[in-house]
Amino acid sequence: MNQPKFKGTGVALVTPFRYDDKSVDYAALERIIEHVITGGVDYLVCLGTTGEAIGLTPQECRQVLDFTIKATAGRLPIVAGFFGDNNTARLVDNICQFNLDGVAAIMSSSPAYNKPTQEGIFRHYMEVANASPCLL
Repeated sequence: MNQPKFKGTGVALVTPFRYDDKSVDYAALERIIEHVITGGVDYLVCLGTTGEAIGLTPQECRQVLDFTIKATAGRLPIVAGFFGDNNTARLVDNICQFNLDGVAAIMSSSPAYNKPTQEGIFRHYMEVANASPCLL
């Protein structure tokens, strides 16, 4: 499979919310996506640190990612950034449960708080890589 090379400028998209009911404001998200694409970015990060994934349910994360994939319409690679978890087994299960068609890569952070050794971090990422269909 021909994977995109990540170089240049990637933008971590914010996830805008409506003031009235605190739901995702998809019209605003579409405007943001169009703005950054028109501005010349090279790839998008959906649900990264500014994407509010930690405050969304897995279903809401899926909806935001699906919307971003549809709005981007293949114009740029998308990095899905909501795959962070201290529990490696649970993280691998989450990766395996998500259909990642339209996603060029996933972004995952190192386990925090439980202070794994360097070998533990290496093994964590090896498990993530083995579970991921998005290998570069």
